[in-house]
Amino acid sequence: MAGNREEAPDYGRGVVIMDDWPGYDLSLFTYPQHYYGDLEYVLIPHGIIVDRIERLAKDIMKDIGYCDIMVLCVLKGGYKFCADLVEHLKNISRNSDRCVSMKVDFIRLKSYRNDQSMDEMQIIGGDDLSTLAGKDVVGTGRTMRALLSSIEKYKPNKIKVASLLVKRTPRSDGFRPDYAGFEIPNLFVVGYALDYNEYFRDLNHICVINEHGKEKYRV
Repeated sequence: MAGNREEAPDYGRGVVIMDDWPGYDLSLFTYPQHYYGDLEYVLIPHGIIVDRIERLAKDIMKDIGYCDIMVLCVLKGGYKFCADLVEHLKNISRNSDRCVSMKVDFIRLKSYRNDQSMDEMQIIGGDDLSTLAGKDVVGTGRTMRALLSSIEKYKPNKIKVASLLVKRTPRSDGFRPDYAGFEIPNLFVVGYALDYNEYFRDLNHICVINEHGKEKYRV
């Protein structure tokens, strides 16, 4: 693009991984031996994930300012993302001239059976959302639209949604998070706490599962 005009960053899109991106060969990385033969390739290595989350934390603190924050983590797939994001937010707070009060709450949304997204979201667990009243809320996880109406009725001061991954899929309802780590093709990915029937949560990298892996762990 010609010219020197700076445009506002599109936090809601993140790092865009194109459909023809071949990924990284598995032989270049270490990963649990019990998953040998179950994966196609590494889509996003662990180090890149961590570095991107640090950038998201800086963007969030810049936008929200030094207000008290309630982080609402969507389990189970969002727990590693949430933990790393909160740690970076705390580090930024500790190195500033004002400490930010930060609390974390958890809720679980079940949206997949095998590799198929279910039409209806199952909401499991979670404490009383009335504690969000008057707070600045940062929601983390893959699926937030099902929660937003429930959160909004408690009138928090501000709601921001952060998601590690945004998938380009025909089933998308058009919702975009305020902060996104990566925009990825319509692939079923595992690792970094993202699972396939509770397997692969112990995989540090985000990888694409192959057909053998899907059949092996199918329920």
